Amino acid sequence: MELEQMRQLDAIARTGTVSAAARELHLSQPALSRSVRRLEEELGTELFARSGRHVELNEAGRAALEWARQLLRDERLMRDAVLAAARRARALRVGTVAPAPLWRLTGLMTEAFPRETLVSETVGGDAVVRGVLDGGFDLGIVRTMPTNPLLRSCELMRERLSVTLPPNHPLASRESVRLADLAGNSFLILTDIGFWRDLVERAIPRATFIDQDDRMVFAQLARTTPHCTFVTDAPYMERELPAGRAIVPIEDEAACVTFFLVVRMGAPGLAAQLFEWVASRA
Repeated sequence: MELEQMRQLDAIARTGTVSAAARELHLSQPALSRSVRRLEEELGTELFARSGRHVELNEAGRAALEWARQLLRDERLMRDAVLAAARRARALRVGTVAPAPLWRLTGLMTEAFPRETLVSETVGGDAVVRGVLDGGFDLGIVRTMPTNPLLRSCELMRERLSVTLPPNHPLASRESVRLADLAGNSFLILTDIGFWRDLVERAIPRATFIDQDDRMVFAQLARTTPHCTFVTDAPYMERELPAGRAIVPIEDEAACVTFFLVVRMGAPGLAAQLFEWVASRA
């Protein structure tokens, strides 16, 4: 059971419906339903008694929820301890919606401030903005430039999504595809890809997603898998592009994203200095 699934189980138990939990978690209802089904398959039992739109935990579900909430409490305590240690070490705290722009920011910080470090958390865009405003994050990375007058923002990088296909795939010879063209395919997918995961789950009908949470294992499997995979044009992806597969750009507007770095007005010290460095490189 992954932490995200624990949060989802807790949200469904509290709100009473999958749709209400999905709104709270900023997920689509189908994506949350699929995640619940995966969890039940992993545990080998149903967790809910379903009646129309209302869902109620059964005995197995109540046992799972008790353990999930205990682990979530432990996770919060661990996170608090890590953040406290980070503050003592003068590490910057960064909230981000995706991994690639965080790697870009890390590279820029290494250029300008090689002795400094950062700690990061991948969350939704609203949570990033709230964290920067309330001081939980020193810097944030979002997809939409904030309009809040208490924040400053600058462009950090752009990223475009492509699909990689086996050479005998019917779409392998195309110059580009739309997400809807990929309906019904199976995808080997890296778990920690931030908002991209919700995008492809919402936009590709009847798709099957096979999760792999280890980046090195994913890179090895991606070379030989008969399933589709996703890559982007982010610089750090260049060494991971699978040989012998067709790499087809996705032409949907949503598949091309601009990321913005955000800092609070009047932020002190290193956060402001790094923001100015990034802005000067844009």
